[in-house]
Amino acid sequence: MPFTVAIVGRPNVGKSTLFNRLVGKRLALVDDTPGVTRDWRAAAARVGGLDFVVVDTAGLEEVFDDSLEARMRRQTERAIEAADVVLLVIDARAGLTPLDRHFAQWLRKAGTPVVVLANKCEGRAGTPGLLEAFELGLGDPVQFSAEHGEGLADLVEALLPFAPPEPEEAGDDGASEVPPAPAAASDESADGEADEAPVAEDLTRPLNLAIVGRPNVGKSTLLNSLIGEERVLTGPEAGMTRDAITVEWRWRDRQLKLVDTAGLRRRARVENKLEKLAVADTLRVIRMAEVVILVIEAAAGLDRQDLTIARLVLDEGRALVLALNKWDAVSDRPAALAQMRDRLETSLPQARGLATVTLSALHHQGLEPLLDAVVRTHGLWNRRIGTAKLNGWLQEAIARHPPPLVDGRRVKLRYATQIKARPPTIALWVSRPTELPESYSRYLIQSLRDTFGMPGVPVRVLLRKGNNPYADK
Repeated sequence: MPFTVAIVGRPNVGKSTLFNRLVGKRLALVDDTPGVTRDWRAAAARVGGLDFVVVDTAGLEEVFDDSLEARMRRQTERAIEAADVVLLVIDARAGLTPLDRHFAQWLRKAGTPVVVLANKCEGRAGTPGLLEAFELGLGDPVQFSAEHGEGLADLVEALLPFAPPEPEEAGDDGASEVPPAPAAASDESADGEADEAPVAEDLTRPLNLAIVGRPNVGKSTLLNSLIGEERVLTGPEAGMTRDAITVEWRWRDRQLKLVDTAGLRRRARVENKLEKLAVADTLRVIRMAEVVILVIEAAAGLDRQDLTIARLVLDEGRALVLALNKWDAVSDRPAALAQMRDRLETSLPQARGLATVTLSALHHQGLEPLLDAVVRTHGLWNRRIGTAKLNGWLQEAIARHPPPLVDGRRVKLRYATQIKARPPTIALWVSRPTELPESYSRYLIQSLRDTFGMPGVPVRVLLRKGNNPYADK
């Protein structure tokens, strides 16, 4: 099992830059503004053959009230308690500060092993700060530059004593037999017909589930309620979440990877550089997700920004579930639901029949129906439809509403087959694909959803020119 390394230090010493360097990805937001990181986040790292879990934490502040800074400190304390070793990062260019000394003394009392990391040691400007770090009495500091990747070998050497021992290799008599890898599932069965069933998937892989929405609608509260612990910061302050925080969690027999994201405001209102970085991180999470929960405040209803986010999710081909949060604060519930459905019908027709769940994240109400809707929608998103049934549907759709005439000639729809799932994607052979109106393509997609029971699921229809590819078979 990999051991856990927590990165701590006062604000703006380069903790998130170090985190990104160790995991080899730009997962954490990095900016010159102090206090960018608020929630702790963890990721797997492999450096110099050493495997471990690295945890990025908020900057330590000497605050003990109920303010945001104090709540951030308490989150960091929890991360330190769960760690096997702590990397205390100091800014070698700024030298040792009283706050560094204070937190070094605090970590010494905490009991978790500490390695001092003198960051920003590129060049000679960090040498005085490196020498001052010996005064902390926590062992020899590691000279490092997170920005340039200098000192990785020294860091690995400092972490080696905390790594668990390697398991003894079994001899020839004790070697276990490696089971053969399962055969890859083909897109079509032997007779050329695609199976009408969800795509065979590895249930050991977690379902990627993103939680998105406008600021202060209860996204972080929802994540905490689902997993049953205060994993991310919550409070009345809008825009509290900046980094996309990932939590792996099991519900019933499904492994889920929940991702809490920053609130998405209208583009015209996003002026701060840090908020732009947070929005870009949220968009990245949406593209990587399988199912997206769009959280809205039930009493406020669907506004233009909610619809924009929903369109973005569907355009990316992700499955979408609508969560009406703070349902306990709604007085006229039938009217609110009717208004919501009417707005969806008129402003987002491509999401007709979208799974909509009412809940109260704060009071832990409606969470089971929400997760049921997520799993059900994920199954529809993975669905495959047999080629024979697809072409039967196509003929019926053409009979109900024939394609329009173009220059006195009718566009011919010859053949349809599903070429992929996640989302369901249909290839449609057309005599003149560039001349088929967009409105008719939308008619076909909605007819497909209605016929095969896939409400609210994004469906893509790709028009191709040519004859029936199976005509001679």
